[in-house]
Amino acid sequence: MPSVSAAAVTEALQWRYATKKFDPSKKVAKETWAALEQALVLAPSSYGLQPWKFFVVDDPAVRERLSAASWGQRQPVDCSHFVVFTARRNFDGTDLERFINRSAEVRRVTHESLKGYAKVISGSLERARSGGALDSWMGRQVYIALGEFMTAAALLRVDTCPMEGLDPAKYDEILGLGSQGYGTLCACAAGYRASDDKYASEPKVRFKDSEVLLHV
Repeated sequence: MPSVSAAAVTEALQWRYATKKFDPSKKVAKETWAALEQALVLAPSSYGLQPWKFFVVDDPAVRERLSAASWGQRQPVDCSHFVVFTARRNFDGTDLERFINRSAEVRRVTHESLKGYAKVISGSLERARSGGALDSWMGRQVYIALGEFMTAAALLRVDTCPMEGLDPAKYDEILGLGSQGYGTLCACAAGYRASDDKYASEPKVRFKDSEVLLHV
């Protein structure tokens, strides 16, 4: 039996919206936030490569700087928790080796037994690299994690606001990402909506089911 009903999932997704104004006095409980962090850790990715890092920004001064680098939007400052989603740039053999080593450790198998799997992944990576699509491929995996995070938040009745309205280069500078091999793609504010956020009561604008759901 499912741990949550189909109706509850639909209701949570109907409740969710891109929160423009957060109540800074309301904080996400420790246990709830721990579950949301696990939603990030457990997010799926191509081959399970996890080409990402998620920066949970706690420092108020850093949040102020990120707000300025987000065209003055206040979500980074007013929300309970602010997460910056970054992708691995130029994913290479060292990254693959790290993944294979971790796979062997977790699944309690030999490194040798994963050589074939590693070769398949390496071939895919090289094809993407030679086609100029490697960073784009890795970046798309990060958006899967963003979607999983927001869905988990909705089920827990935590508001979110995904943000691409920011300057990635300035974010990278503020977070010191230049030497880490990661680059900012987007961010997500999480917390609780302010009572006067006018967007909370706006109906969702979605195309009709028949226009976007095609059974073939």
